[in-house]
Amino acid sequence: MTELGKRLKEAREAKGYSLDDLQRITKIQKRYLIGIEEGNYDMMPGKFYVRAFIKQYCEAVGLQPEAVFEEYKEEIPTTYEDEIPVSLSRVQTRKGVPASSSKVFDVIPRILIALFVIGALIALWVFVQHKVSDDAGNADNSNKEPVAVDQQDLPDEEEPVKDNDKQQKDDSATEKSEEEKKDKEENSGQSLKAVETEGTRTTYELKNTDQFKLELAAKGDAWVAVYNSKDEVLFEGMLYDGDKKEFDLSSDQQAFLIIGNAANTAINVNGKLLEYKIPVETVRQDVIIQYKPAESQQ
Repeated sequence: MTELGKRLKEAREAKGYSLDDLQRITKIQKRYLIGIEEGNYDMMPGKFYVRAFIKQYCEAVGLQPEAVFEEYKEEIPTTYEDEIPVSLSRVQTRKGVPASSSKVFDVIPRILIALFVIGALIALWVFVQHKVSDDAGNADNSNKEPVAVDQQDLPDEEEPVKDNDKQQKDDSATEKSEEEKKDKEENSGQSLKAVETEGTRTTYELKNTDQFKLELAAKGDAWVAVYNSKDEVLFEGMLYDGDKKEFDLSSDQQAFLIIGNAANTAINVNGKLLEYKIPVETVRQDVIIQYKPAESQQ
């Protein structure tokens, strides 16, 4: 057992927590908690999870993670920063861009300018042709003699008024129908909103729907865990690039997710992408989705 492991174990025992208690609090598997206390980091799902798990452990037993990292920096793997996926970086370097790609990027602005000039010339040509056509039509009309209209051929003055009244009624009925349809769609549309954010945990509320279908899609390697409202494990393990996991929780009222790598994990609820409220640079994020079926809201 390492010095860090002894420190963490002593803090846990001082709190009166067993490993099972700590597993329920942190949602970290018991075998990983044992690995942290024994300093066996090779058993972790990935080295970049080591610091995230240690941080969660410290917070649960009342230790300051930053102070622990500084004091035991020689024991904690230093490869963590190197193994964070490149997708977490907002600043991309051009150092690795091939020379051929750089040349293509230089040519693109010229191509766009040429296309813009061609489009402008085409628009000008269409405008001129349209102008010439209008002038020719006006010239033909000016050469025609006025046509005499018999007063008896004109419709009664009351008829247009009736037609206008009818049109106004039709327009009013159409607008009312569109407004009712819009109100109905707004009232019946699915709503998925974040209602609370605390630390690395965000709570969402799902309403105005009669189903709760959850999909996790990996855009890279990520460790995830899914629990229902009874704290039963529905899935716990690694997802690799391209993997998907689907869950139908329509008969439940809550899902608890542990996302080990938010940047590499997309969460879809009933086909709608869930938007993380905490920046994805926070590697581990806990997501709670509270489901309120449409029937219970009526």
